[in-house]
Amino acid sequence: MASPPEHSSAFAPLRDHVFRMLWLAWLAANVTMWMNEVTAAWVMTSLTDSKLMVALVQAASTLPVFLLGLPSGALADIVDRRRYFALTQIWVSLVAMILAALSFAGALTAPLLLALTFANGIGMAMRWPVFAAIVPEVVPRPQLPAALALNGIAMNMSRVVGPVIAGALLAGAGSPYVFMLNAVLAIVAFFLILRWRHEPKSSALPGERFFAAMRVGLQHVKESPPMRIVLMRIFLFFLQSTSLTALLPLIARALPGGGPGTFTTLLVAMGAGAVFLALWIPRLRHRVGRDELVYLGICTHAAASAGAVLASSLWLAVPAMFVAGMAWIATANSLTVAAQMALPNWVRARGMSIYQMALMGGSAAGATLWGFVANQTALTTSILAASVLGPLVLFLTRRLGAGGSYDEDLTPATVTVTAPPPANQIEPDEGPVMVTVEYLIDPARAAEFGAVMKETRRARLRQGALSWGLFRDAAEPGRYIEYFLDENWIEHQRRLERFTAADVGLRERRMAFHRGAELPRTRRYVAVSMEPEEGGAPPRGAAEAGTADSVADRTS
Repeated sequence: MASPPEHSSAFAPLRDHVFRMLWLAWLAANVTMWMNEVTAAWVMTSLTDSKLMVALVQAASTLPVFLLGLPSGALADIVDRRRYFALTQIWVSLVAMILAALSFAGALTAPLLLALTFANGIGMAMRWPVFAAIVPEVVPRPQLPAALALNGIAMNMSRVVGPVIAGALLAGAGSPYVFMLNAVLAIVAFFLILRWRHEPKSSALPGERFFAAMRVGLQHVKESPPMRIVLMRIFLFFLQSTSLTALLPLIARALPGGGPGTFTTLLVAMGAGAVFLALWIPRLRHRVGRDELVYLGICTHAAASAGAVLASSLWLAVPAMFVAGMAWIATANSLTVAAQMALPNWVRARGMSIYQMALMGGSAAGATLWGFVANQTALTTSILAASVLGPLVLFLTRRLGAGGSYDEDLTPATVTVTAPPPANQIEPDEGPVMVTVEYLIDPARAAEFGAVMKETRRARLRQGALSWGLFRDAAEPGRYIEYFLDENWIEHQRRLERFTAADVGLRERRMAFHRGAELPRTRRYVAVSMEPEEGGAPPRGAAEAGTADSVADRTS
């Protein structure tokens, strides 16, 4: 376990033209997102008096990421990422065109606006995992925190630029023109993405199947303790912080002279605070630990939210929103870096899609919860309750950390295969495949061996194994048999492409316990189908069911 160097120039990744081009596409995509959210939220206040419906605008935009994040991540890991990323912008452009047409015709209603906001959110659900997976491909690992901070700058610049443009058009021309501009910007992002000449990773194995890829992605995250902690933290933070953004139109209306300009000013202040701190994050991270930044960000955001809703004038609310933006980027960026560092590249899009599901799930739940509380009580009560909840939950879960300050080396590792080829032809979809590994250890070191094998269990399952077990010989002390099941023969071979430097290090720790002159004996078995094939042929797999590789397999 080693901490990567995170101290570098905030703008260093932009020197690479590929990252710069993709960053501009990401900026344009996020500008369209914020313009749509701001316009939809403001239009909703003119279509209905319900506070819950206003809050549901944000829930409708974020819920698709919660529902579709994992399928989107699975697709981003198994298809061409360049084409998939470009396709997302076509979708967003089409939705914007429909919104513009309905607005021009005066046919937009509150339920229809929610439905189309949900459809626009589908575009965000599709594009976020693939972009999150692309970034580590195009920037060196030491520059990853800076690159993620730049992505945060893009999101928060869009939080400034999008509302300003949307507010100007709302005041001067009307909502249809905002939606039209969204469609144009989405097409611009589409052409920027197409200019990227991506070379897909070559593999001798066929691509993963869609549902199997989703299973492996979920299983990988489930068996990763750092990812579980990060998911909990990001869900709880957005459950707390969304109270401010979801109810911001109502805060703006409640201020003296509140209108579209007031709403835009508050959004700009929050975005400016986030951009300001993002420029300093690389240096700040060099001095403050990742966990400490998360804790400080959660508590500061809670205090700033309370300050914004209690402010009696715009000039008091603006500084509070600026501080809220700083706290937001400090927390979100730190947790995003922790998630990226905990994921190997082969499962990165799926892992980050699950991360985004937790983020948007917290956002959708928070928007619904705090909108309901505001509807039943008062706006101030709702936001103050959220401000108390965040630090309280943080205090109750403080021992869990925030993803850890150290990261495993997940660089892909080349594995030498010494096992002989199968004695008979094995079809790719035959399985399950059972692998057994026999260890001979010193009985006095059984407890130490057991601790390493617990880590081994998590590693095998993260690589996609269906199940894992460890047995000790009842007659011979110190003799242990490890077994694990792969879904089929091709998934068994795919494990070789999923090995990382951390897996190699774990293997060496296992082998250090083995006392035999030779490496641990490894055998592979293919399940026998008990259904007879046509023509009276023996069951598939019967020919090789009794055979096994007696030569040690270094991939284990």
